[in-house]
Amino acid sequence: MPIEYWLILAGTATVALICGAWLGRRSTAGEEPGSTVAAATIAQAPTVTAAAPGSIAGVPIPADLDALLVPADQIGIGLIRVDRQGTITISNRLATEMLGWRLRGLVGRTLLETFLDHNVENLVARARQQGHASIEHVMSGEPQRTLVVHAWPSADGELWIGVVDVSELSRLRRIRTEFVDNLSHELRTPLSTVRLLTESLSLESERMELPARARDSIAKIDVETGHIVQMVNELLDLAKIEQGDTPLRHDAVDMVQVAEDAASRLRIYAERQGVELKTDIPADLDATIVGDQDRLDQVLANLVHNAIKFSPSGSEVVVHVRRGASDVLVEVEDHGPGIARADHLRIFERFYKVDRARSRGRGGTGLGLAIARHIVERHQGRIWVESEEGNGSCFFVRLPSAHPVPVNGPVTEQPVKSNASVTLR
Repeated sequence: MPIEYWLILAGTATVALICGAWLGRRSTAGEEPGSTVAAATIAQAPTVTAAAPGSIAGVPIPADLDALLVPADQIGIGLIRVDRQGTITISNRLATEMLGWRLRGLVGRTLLETFLDHNVENLVARARQQGHASIEHVMSGEPQRTLVVHAWPSADGELWIGVVDVSELSRLRRIRTEFVDNLSHELRTPLSTVRLLTESLSLESERMELPARARDSIAKIDVETGHIVQMVNELLDLAKIEQGDTPLRHDAVDMVQVAEDAASRLRIYAERQGVELKTDIPADLDATIVGDQDRLDQVLANLVHNAIKFSPSGSEVVVHVRRGASDVLVEVEDHGPGIARADHLRIFERFYKVDRARSRGRGGTGLGLAIARHIVERHQGRIWVESEEGNGSCFFVRLPSAHPVPVNGPVTEQPVKSNASVTLR
């Protein structure tokens, strides 16, 4: 999820906590003679009635509540409070505008009436279980509007919902993805032609007497053209994954087999680099997940290939597979130069490279880890790295198991050193 979403979420949570603290203070203070009705009374309003100015569903609104919700309006966040029965008790002005209702029109409505989307009801259920949940909600109409809806429970058992309009961000992301997709398609045909011509020239040079410098130039053209072709193919692949144009299969996939296949395919490359490639997998391990085996093969092959590429000659790369109570953990461990802590999250961005000099002149496109991140995300998984400069790196992929074991059942997962991770939703 882009960093802008997390900043907006932080702002939403801050405003909601302030409002929650205010409501808790009002409810414990009770009503005093001549004072306005407490916030707890507002939360019990069952239906929408003709409301006078300064009231919600016929109940007077405390003046300081409106003032308290003003910051949320100013920073572009819609706030909604939902009681235990799923009825909206409080909303700010921006929430009603985003959802196309009149001022105060949300109070007394259910979430299904408000959003016309059963996914929002599922969001509330997940938030009560997990402490927080979020979805993207697309509103019909012209132009379409995209809202990110966050939900988290409050201490009194009710629920806060934050609504943020990300239509412009979604439009820019779509434009960027379409541009990359179109550009890649336009480049693919001429690059394929150049590659064929270069290969033909290389074959001809073997039959002709050419200076060594000319032969080296032809070889370099061939290598660089292949590098550009690979980049174009990966850009197309990434664009399709980001747009959701590539459907995933939902097959039973044995991650033990995926790890062994990746090691088997790359063992010759490891030997050429002087690196020993090993697997560490417990016997009879049930590491079955539900997913797309071809895509998971792609993830593991990329991680193992990178580990070999950045490992010094004489070192080893180990692929571990472990089982948790409800997930499968795959770890690729190397003894290369390591990655600075500041780069732990950025390496999963497209085109980001820690140090081009470390790839022995064979630097990749900078897209492999970005593609791996998207694939793992679409499998409802999580990918992260643990590393220190000079001490090698460990890349982890955690995926939901197809056969969760009881809480007290046997677990073979090893403890993870830290939690510097990319969370995938």
